[in-house]
Amino acid sequence: MIFIFRFMTGRRIKFVIGFILVAIITTSTIFVCFIRKNITVVIDGKSTNLVTYQNTFGNALKKSGISIDVKDKIDKDLNSKVQDNGVITITRAINVKVFVDNKEFNVKSAEKDVALMLNAQKIMVSPTDKISPSKETKLSSGLGITITRVNSKTIKQSKPIAFKTVIKKDNSILKSQKKVSQNGVKGVKSITLNVTYENGKEVTRKVVKETLVKQPKDKIIVQGTMPAVSFSRGSTTSREDVNSNVMKISTKTSGKTFSVKTTAYSSSGNAYTASGKKAARNPNGYSTVAVDPSVIPLGTRLYIEGYGNAIAADTGSAIKGNFIDLYFNTNGEACNWGVKYVTVHILN
Repeated sequence: MIFIFRFMTGRRIKFVIGFILVAIITTSTIFVCFIRKNITVVIDGKSTNLVTYQNTFGNALKKSGISIDVKDKIDKDLNSKVQDNGVITITRAINVKVFVDNKEFNVKSAEKDVALMLNAQKIMVSPTDKISPSKETKLSSGLGITITRVNSKTIKQSKPIAFKTVIKKDNSILKSQKKVSQNGVKGVKSITLNVTYENGKEVTRKVVKETLVKQPKDKIIVQGTMPAVSFSRGSTTSREDVNSNVMKISTKTSGKTFSVKTTAYSSSGNAYTASGKKAARNPNGYSTVAVDPSVIPLGTRLYIEGYGNAIAADTGSAIKGNFIDLYFNTNGEACNWGVKYVTVHILN
C-alpha cells in the first residue's frame, strides 16, 4: 500500500482516504440501523417505548434497567428474539394474605383474581367452602382472603315422646274420688339431623326426618262425677259453679288460611337469614321462619297454629311449595317440634 501511495499524487491520496472513510461510516450506519429495534414494554397497563440494540427481550429489559421478579407474569419468553416494533407485557406480582385451615400464608401473585390465584397456588377449595371476598374479586396489594371449610354430616338421635293424660268421667264414682286406670308410657321417635360445621365447629343443625319407633301410651285417670246426697228439711237446691279461664288467640287475617308441612331448625351461634336479618324466636312477638317466596313472599306476617306469630324472612333450597321451616333458639325445642302439619293464617 505504501508502494502504491508513492506513485500517487497528493490529490489522489486524499480522494482514496475519503472514499475509505465514507465506506466505513456507511457500513457502520447500515449495521447500526440493522440491529436497532423499537419495542414497547407494558407494565401493569402502562406503556413505555424503548430503543434497543439487544437481540433478546431479556437482555433488552436488563439493559434498560427493568427487573423481572420470579413471580411476575410475562407474555413472552425472555430468550425470544427482539423484533422491531415488538411488544412485551409484564404483570407485576403483588403481596396478598390467605387464611385457610387455621393458618396464614403470605402469597406473592400476579394472577388476575382470587380464583386464579388459588388455582396457581394449588389451594384446594370444595364447592361447599366459603371464600371471602368472592372468587371473582380482583387481586390488590394487601388483600386478605379467608377460606372457611364447610362440611356437613347426618346423625340420628332417639328422643322420648311424652304421653298424654286423659281424664275419663264415671258417674258411678263420687266426684270427690279419682283413680288411675292405666299408667302412661313414653314413646320413642328417631330423629335424623343434618349438622353443618365451619372449620370443624358446629354452626347449625336441622331436623330433616323423624320416624315413630314406639307409640306412647296414654295415662288414663277416672274421675267420679256422682254428687254426694244430703238430706234436709224442706227443699234445697244446690248448684256448683265452675269458673275456668279460657285463653283465646285472636288474629286479624286477610282471609287466606291453608295447611302446610312444617319442620324446625336451630343455631348454636348467630344465624342470619336470606334477607340479612338475624334469626330470632320471640314467642311474644314475631319469630323468624323460612318459606318458598313463590308461595309466601318474604316479609309476610303469619300466624302459625302451635307456634305463634311469625315473619317470612328466610329461604332454603329444600323449601318448596306449602312448606315452612320454623326457627327455635335451642336444638331441644327444634327436636320437640319435629315435623308437623299445621294451619297457617296470612295476617294483614
